[in-house]
Amino acid sequence: QVQLVESGGGLVQAGGSLRLSCAATGRTFGMYVMGWFRQAPGKEREFVAAIAYSGGSTYYADSVKGRFTISKDNAKNTVYLQMNSLKPEDTAIYYCAAGRGFSILRSRVTRLYDFWGQGTQVTVSS
Repeated sequence: QVQLVESGGGLVQAGGSLRLSCAATGRTFGMYVMGWFRQAPGKEREFVAAIAYSGGSTYYADSVKGRFTISKDNAKNTVYLQMNSLKPEDTAIYYCAAGRGFSILRSRVTRLYDFWGQGTQVTVSS
């Protein structure tokens, strides 16, 4: 069992930066693919980024590539999402998720994840 708690969201102006954190409980944290998803009002939840259990492979949505960076610290049971050059269209609730048994190349598939955090709000003003 893994429990996930996100933090770091907030209000920022366009062009600014935020770093989200996702703290996980559970001794098998290092065995999971960790993903970040987001959901804007009236829209479906969409994939943002993922990182393999080893931390060696990452995968990004085209909309955030070059602006966002996902990383993880297995010793701290924490995954991060550094968000730079934020745009108003990045406004959403951001969710952390954990899953295993699938390739990083399939990490954008929401149903493959077993555990989800409660989400943290990110608002980017223009």
